[in-house]
Amino acid sequence: MEPPDPRNLVPPGRTAQFSAFVASVLAVAVLVSAPALVSLATTLPELPVAFWTMAVLAVACDARPFLPPGRRQSSSAVFPSTCFTFAILLGWGLGPAVAVQAVAVLVSGVRMRHAPWRTAFNAGQYACSLAAAYAVTRLGPGDVFAGGPLGWTDIAAIGGAGVAWFLVNYGLVTAAVRLRFGERWWPNAWHGLPFELLSTGSLLLLAPVLVTAARASAALVPLVLVPLFAVYRMARLTVEQRQLASLDPLTGLANRKALLAEVNEQVHRHAERGARGEPDARLALLLIDLDRFKNVNDALGHAVGDRLLVEVSARLTDVVEPPDLVARLGGDEFAIVMTGLTDVTEARALADQVVRVLAEPVPLDGLPLDVGGSIGIALYPEHGEDFATLMRHADVAMYDAKHRNDTVAVYTAESDHNSAERLGLLADLRRVLEAGRAVDGDAPVDAPVVRGGDGAMLPASPPVDERPGPRWWSRRRRRPSLVAHDDELIARIVTGADPILRRAARSAPSAAPTGEPWADPAQAAVQPDPAWLDGQPDPVPSDADPERGAEPAGDAGEIMMYYQPQIAIATGEMVGVEALLRWRHPRRGMVDPEELIRVAEQSAVMRLLTRRVVDDVVEQLAKWSAAGLHLRAALNVSVRDLHTGEIADQIADRLTRYGVAPERLQLEITEGALMADPRRVLTTITRLHRIGVGIALDDFGTGYSSLQHLRRLPLSEVKVDRSFVLGMTDDTDDAAIVRSTIELSKALGLRVVAEGVEDERTWRMLHAAGCDVAQGWFYARPMPAEELVAWLARYRPLRPLGGHDDTDTPRRPGR
Repeated sequence: MEPPDPRNLVPPGRTAQFSAFVASVLAVAVLVSAPALVSLATTLPELPVAFWTMAVLAVACDARPFLPPGRRQSSSAVFPSTCFTFAILLGWGLGPAVAVQAVAVLVSGVRMRHAPWRTAFNAGQYACSLAAAYAVTRLGPGDVFAGGPLGWTDIAAIGGAGVAWFLVNYGLVTAAVRLRFGERWWPNAWHGLPFELLSTGSLLLLAPVLVTAARASAALVPLVLVPLFAVYRMARLTVEQRQLASLDPLTGLANRKALLAEVNEQVHRHAERGARGEPDARLALLLIDLDRFKNVNDALGHAVGDRLLVEVSARLTDVVEPPDLVARLGGDEFAIVMTGLTDVTEARALADQVVRVLAEPVPLDGLPLDVGGSIGIALYPEHGEDFATLMRHADVAMYDAKHRNDTVAVYTAESDHNSAERLGLLADLRRVLEAGRAVDGDAPVDAPVVRGGDGAMLPASPPVDERPGPRWWSRRRRRPSLVAHDDELIARIVTGADPILRRAARSAPSAAPTGEPWADPAQAAVQPDPAWLDGQPDPVPSDADPERGAEPAGDAGEIMMYYQPQIAIATGEMVGVEALLRWRHPRRGMVDPEELIRVAEQSAVMRLLTRRVVDDVVEQLAKWSAAGLHLRAALNVSVRDLHTGEIADQIADRLTRYGVAPERLQLEITEGALMADPRRVLTTITRLHRIGVGIALDDFGTGYSSLQHLRRLPLSEVKVDRSFVLGMTDDTDDAAIVRSTIELSKALGLRVVAEGVEDERTWRMLHAAGCDVAQGWFYARPMPAEELVAWLARYRPLRPLGGHDDTDTPRRPGR
């Protein structure tokens, strides 16, 4: 059943004011045209044949007006009677013009199924327009076409009459639309003005020519149908071309351009509904992406793929009822616009119905093809107030559904990894990385270079003897020597550039204890917060203004490395550190590391970030070696880093440049990175192993094919995931997993590191299970490199004493 024309309906809540407006227009029309219509009874028999010819043509042409498809401006149809009635006005006065126009409006109203009140209003509006035009002509020298040549005053009167007719007619129609639908006056009036000027203005300008021809001979009047028909055909062809430009040539559905126009218009309409407090003031944009369509194209060819798309479009059209719109965006992406919604439940219901329809196999050439779909939903106004925002959020929701192996997902900010906030964060990250690179520059290859904490270049220490020795470094630490320089100012600058030297300078005036600097045994494993180890607050960044308490404009913060100690459980010695990335943002403070990686790993910024991390860690190892601290540092790398051999070349270059032995560095990779592209990842890992860099399998047990990885990869270490370690004191399953992992790794000759060690009982259970190394807050939190030096000066190795009481290990209850 065809839906009723909305222009025949008056929305609730506006009936009184709109009815008053219609009644006023009709009253004015009767008032200005009644005298002329009364006098028409006496003059009607005297009217010439030319008049009757024009009258018949006006009524006949309005029986089939030109309706531009898809137009929804304040006035859409083009009525050719305008040309004839305006010519009658110029030639024979107001009465005959109003009478002919009223009959033409009545015929067109019946033909187009207008409501009676709408037909009456149209007749009244035309009567007012003709009366305004007639009044302008009376301001001239008299009857324009009374005979004789036309003067400039006659031409001006004709032009003025046409302008008056257009302004009154267009103004009344636009005001009526404003009162009925609550739409803003100026945007709609301005949007429809060009079309009205071209169509109606052309008809008004043709009227004087028609009157002149009628004065010569009535037989010339029908000839005007030829240019009218030509204009009609040209207009229709133009509209059809525009319509084709808005249609998908394969499926016949609306394309992206038409979808853009529809959403923009519906957003405006629903904004008006929301302003009136109507409940159905929401619209939904559903974005559909077909699953497994690429497989069909690759296996059966694009011709079969096109037929499949046509079948899918037919199914979508059957499910979606007008006035909702179905569009094809290109490829295997479709979109649906739902209007007049109260909440997202209705959009979900339609999405579920679409999923069920798409789940049915499509038979093509006797072969049933299974093509499902993933649907993302964005709702106006909750998820966006314009087409671009709604489209982007629906796309985010659609990919969220794919990643969760679901069929339908509604947009949530949590799933939007490319929100404006995150894009701004990504821009800040790129800026701080590029600024760091500009400051650092490239160090000469022939000599190792040591930088301070603020990036200043420092003199390199003498080469450190890297002869093979024990893995653990000596318990007695020696403080770095203070920088001596003839120029006191240069000495102060150089000393202040390095955090380690700066701390040595601060502690130099005080009397050094003669005994070993070990901490109280009762506090050996309980460390204070790293920010307060030396009783001093965090240093104020050099580019901040302490008096204003604000960061300078354009500052992107500071990228730094924190290091968490890794302790040999059996001896209590620190055998290495894990390097952890931190970003102090000027507005957001410390950025969550997981969010930092999420922001960077999907862009080219990840390459800059990896380069920065490798540079800083290798450089820090060189500084520690220069200070006599021979540590091993482990750092994490992303999937993107392992897909190319660039990281292997970079690490080899930095190790050579800073004079660091390869065994001092270890890369931690996750099983997820291995599964992304095993062949390329294995190639990169093998190159790093040949260089001498250690490889550790991080988060062991949380991925897939773990045993296969242990067998195939050149690993030196396995890290037990903290999710198992944290629960092993209370959960028998977690404890069993940890013990089994340790036994398996030991059998394969791999070192085992446990993450997340936060209490003494867990530490003792790991020792009993044979774990090699532990890290966690039981020993120390992650801290900057300079804080780590202070922590080492206070730390006293903690060794397990005696045997292990088996009662500490939870046992699975009997079954």
